[in-house]
Amino acid sequence: MVSYSSVLTAISKFDDFSRDLCVQALLDILDMFCDRLSCHGKAEECIGLCRALLSALHWLLRCTAASAEWLREGLEAGSPAAGEKQLALCLQRLEKILSSTKNRALLHIAKLEEASLHTSQGLGQGGTRANQPTASWTAIEHSLLKLGEILANLSNPQLRSQAEQCGALIRSIPTMLSVHSEQLHRTGFPTVHAVVLLEGTMNLTGETQPLVEQLMMVKRMQHIPTPLFVLEIWKACFVGLIESPEGTEELKWTAFTFLKIPQVLVKLKKYSHGDKDFTEDVNCAFEFLLKLTPLLDKADQRCNCDCTDFLLQECSKQGLLSEACKDNLMAKRAADREHAPQLKSGENANIQPNPGLILRAEPTVTNILKTMDADHSKSPEGLLGVLGHMLSGKSLDLLLAAAAATGKLKSFARKFINLNEFTTHGSEESTKAASVRALLFDISFLMLCHVAQTYGSEVILSESSTGVEVPFFETWMQTCMPEEGKILNPDHPCFRPDSTKVESLVALLNNSSEMKLVQMKWHEACLSISAAILEILNAWENGVLAFESIQKITDNIKGKVCSLAVCAVAWLVAHVRMLGLDEREKSLQMIRQLAGPLYSENTLQFYNERVVIMSSILEHMCADVLQQTATQIKFLSTGVDTMPYWNLLPPKRPIKEVLTDIFARVLEKGWVDSRSIHIFDTLLHMGGVYWFCNNLIKELLKETRKEHTLRAVELLYSIFCLDMQQVTLVLLGHILPGLLTDSSKWHSLMDPPGTALAKLAVWCALSSYSSHKGQASSRQKKRHREDIEDYISLFPLDDMQPSKLMRLLSSNEEDTNILSSPTDRSMSSSLSASQLHTVNMRDPLNRVLANLFLLISSILGSCTAGPHTQFVQWFMEECVDCLEQGSRGSILQFMPFTTVSELVKVSAMSSPKVVLAISDLSLPLGRQVAAKAIAAL
Repeated sequence: MVSYSSVLTAISKFDDFSRDLCVQALLDILDMFCDRLSCHGKAEECIGLCRALLSALHWLLRCTAASAEWLREGLEAGSPAAGEKQLALCLQRLEKILSSTKNRALLHIAKLEEASLHTSQGLGQGGTRANQPTASWTAIEHSLLKLGEILANLSNPQLRSQAEQCGALIRSIPTMLSVHSEQLHRTGFPTVHAVVLLEGTMNLTGETQPLVEQLMMVKRMQHIPTPLFVLEIWKACFVGLIESPEGTEELKWTAFTFLKIPQVLVKLKKYSHGDKDFTEDVNCAFEFLLKLTPLLDKADQRCNCDCTDFLLQECSKQGLLSEACKDNLMAKRAADREHAPQLKSGENANIQPNPGLILRAEPTVTNILKTMDADHSKSPEGLLGVLGHMLSGKSLDLLLAAAAATGKLKSFARKFINLNEFTTHGSEESTKAASVRALLFDISFLMLCHVAQTYGSEVILSESSTGVEVPFFETWMQTCMPEEGKILNPDHPCFRPDSTKVESLVALLNNSSEMKLVQMKWHEACLSISAAILEILNAWENGVLAFESIQKITDNIKGKVCSLAVCAVAWLVAHVRMLGLDEREKSLQMIRQLAGPLYSENTLQFYNERVVIMSSILEHMCADVLQQTATQIKFLSTGVDTMPYWNLLPPKRPIKEVLTDIFARVLEKGWVDSRSIHIFDTLLHMGGVYWFCNNLIKELLKETRKEHTLRAVELLYSIFCLDMQQVTLVLLGHILPGLLTDSSKWHSLMDPPGTALAKLAVWCALSSYSSHKGQASSRQKKRHREDIEDYISLFPLDDMQPSKLMRLLSSNEEDTNILSSPTDRSMSSSLSASQLHTVNMRDPLNRVLANLFLLISSILGSCTAGPHTQFVQWFMEECVDCLEQGSRGSILQFMPFTTVSELVKVSAMSSPKVVLAISDLSLPLGRQVAAKAIAAL
């Protein structure tokens, strides 16, 4: 007849604690129902129950404190029995109320409700809230402190420990949801391994922050303890060092490991709870790493030095390790190395180890940037000396790798673009000044091409601002430079400059014994060379020029300034693609001439160094065309493969076979290596996102062994990181709805593959949602973006009116007035927190999430159950498992409020913690829904 909340409220108004019989009678009434509170009324009554319980808790604490005080006085007077009995009763009731998770959940909601009332009213009424009977959380904390002080003087240990347990339970209420148990039974975490390998292989120039956030995401979703997490990062770095192809890739990995990863760890430190804890975790990770002797020995052999030593020095410099820990770890590794004589004998004293070179290159980059800032017109010779020094040996690649790993490559490229612009015009100049200018133009041009090919052209492009003239190199690179996946038109206007300039260039190349340098406008020559080559080709085809003349012309083109040869070949590559089989011979012959050795002696300074870079640039440019035309051209070899990851797919095999085959191999091994990452990336380019994602999900659903499905999810997540945003749209927007709505496919959602797919879907959704506010990484910008319009037509959510799908889904709701309260107009079954937070629904990811949760809601509300219902449960369980406490604005905000009451009907989900985890408790409506669902449990 009487609601629980009115009884609780009535009890909490009594405050004459000296009347011990009255107090005992009230405690007995509490005892009758405090562990089975419920409420099946309206949402507001449920919130009322939460508030009443909070008041009752405050009353109990005050009552306990009064009993303890009475006991203390009794002890002094020598008659403790009565006080002790009442204190024991109070503590029993406290324990009974707090031991129920349901009660703690209701208190959790009451605390949040009270805080929001406080903010909305607080200042308006001078802080008084006479009309609110609820006790405040601060009052409860205050009572707890007071109780602690009184009990500290009591000698009864049993009562004291009982009170301490109650206190701990009360203090745990605000953080009820943030406790997750970490995985301590595993040592390897393939996802972390793969994410690090992916970044090191493909994204050295990327900013550290997105990588840090992605790693933290994986750490949270998989509950990885920090020491094992850091260990996995180091393991991946060492594997990368060992398996990286010789040459540029090896230097990139070295820079990634010794320069970038310490910076990443410094940022990870900010996420950890305490600096001291984090340095202990890093120390612990190194202790584990030192046990992996074969891995370290192999890395030392590859790098020709003690890698761990360099790493420990760097970490100590960054404040990630204390001096004492560093020295201790170094000593341990040195002792281990004593047992490996092959390391000592194998170390070649003449070869300087890469880690040392990279660490020295980093300050050099800063110095070069300063030098390049000076006025070029003051001392061009001095600058030329610096640049000439950069070209020798592997200096250039070392400097670029160090700049890329420390985020300085963009400004490095900008400086070279400015230098290149400066050298395009020569005013009154002597022969010597002209040759210096030609060299500065050539070196800067070659360096920029090399950077674009090694690190991607995004590094070079400036943020376009209107009214500013685009520098020559940027224009040339965007319109004339062949790159993977870019088709050039040889008849594009950029290849058709002013005819008079072309004629004078043809005459110059054909008649003079060598190129003139004084007053030469190099950028104009570079733009005119394509048309000049076309004229020369035509003359050769028609027998006007003999082969000897062609040789002389190609020697002139590459004899002084290698950039001209690069521009000529760039056009020839585009031209050859347009020709028939029988018309290609002379164009290919021309490329061969330009790539071959020079027959004259008279060259400018640093010629050999420049030719090495030119050859590597030409090889990259011609690779596709030479493969398509089955032609072989011998490029100047430096002894290392300049394109280790090019053309990895086996010829004549269907790409679907290649995909299933490589995935099976990776799954068998248990980790992804960098070569496989490149193959997956190529397949993603070729087949497109839907094909790629759909076929890999089919492979996952075939897997029937539990431990294999979990491993498959961890590996698939990291493979999907190649383009997480697009994969997530396809997975949640096309593939999952297809599986959930087609009853002929439900059998494939059984456990274990179904559980695994649910886990993968949640991981992808969370990662994309948390990062899609950030920028797409450079790797992903190259790929064709799925058009937003596709998602708008697929899910036509007019911002005001629900889509057809939404209307269909809401028609099977019998009771739309789930929360029929005067404050809320009757709630439609599709109303979700995201609409109250006014999330932008034009964003494709938000659209896809909203529709997926509508589908989930409709499955839960429908009359038929099956594997798809089970799948929805796993999906929600994984959401709960991965979310942190209070992460407002997570993917669950797209879930309709009505889903909460549907979910509670599923036995595995009917726990108060689950309700708290899936509800948006920052909203009044979210708290009402949660209170209603929990009170009805």
